Amino acid sequence: MKAGGLGMKQDVTQETGMGTVAPPSALVTAVRAVMRPFVRVLLAQGLTFPWFKDMLKELFVEVARRDFPLDGKEQTDSRISLITGVHRKDVRRLGAAPLSRAADMPENVSAGAQIVALWIGHADYLDAGRMPRALPRLASGAGGGASFESLVYAISSELRPRAVLDEWMRLGIARIDEEDHVHLNSDAFVPREGMEEKSYYFGANLRDHVAAAGHNLLGGVPPLFERSVHYDELSDESIAELKALAEKVGMEAILTLNRRALELEKRDARRRTPRRRMNFGVYFFHAGSDEEI
Repeated sequence: MKAGGLGMKQDVTQETGMGTVAPPSALVTAVRAVMRPFVRVLLAQGLTFPWFKDMLKELFVEVARRDFPLDGKEQTDSRISLITGVHRKDVRRLGAAPLSRAADMPENVSAGAQIVALWIGHADYLDAGRMPRALPRLASGAGGGASFESLVYAISSELRPRAVLDEWMRLGIARIDEEDHVHLNSDAFVPREGMEEKSYYFGANLRDHVAAAGHNLLGGVPPLFERSVHYDELSDESIAELKALAEKVGMEAILTLNRRALELEKRDARRRTPRRRMNFGVYFFHAGSDEEI
């Protein structure tokens, strides 16, 4: 296996209130590598550099205000300008805005995620192989066993199962067979359509992945689990085999964690302890050895 990497000039510098400094070359290379596919998404959606620059300016000021205070000292516009490189007048203007918070999961995404989690995690909805089984669309009378209708109502009596199913079919999350059974697609919950749904997971998953990697890069203790397997001299046939294997073992890992999380969530509901969130994900990517990403 041969080593790879992006070449970077060593004389990249930045201007700060303390003078001209050279950032770590390896970090600059890493940031460029991370930003390239992100910029591709922005351009594909018609988002331009001036828009991105203004948003970054806001974020630099916001993060500096929130995450880099001095103990026992007031956070001043001058200091924020110093550590961010943003002009004081812009810091003053942006300082009047309230700190933003992570976007809440959209209501339709939240309900859908809960339904999928129950379907892939509760024994009533699993087959002998502990995989989500096809469910009758409608409940067959009182105590008639698991159905898609009962699954939806288990999450909320306010949801209309038919409306949920119609939306899921539009998004490619589920399908109905000729016997009126509902099948969950193996790649749920990654809809083929629906910009709101895909955008939410795009942001939430990338945010948490970068946060975990950043925690480790900055020496956070204890380190967070963040690993990968990478090779760059494989044939298309080998890539196809590894892709299928990754999907199999990745889904097994997600199903296992989801089942245990459902059990723990039920247990923790009886405890008066602080609440925390978690996110675990897997991915598989492939490209030509010489293709710049």
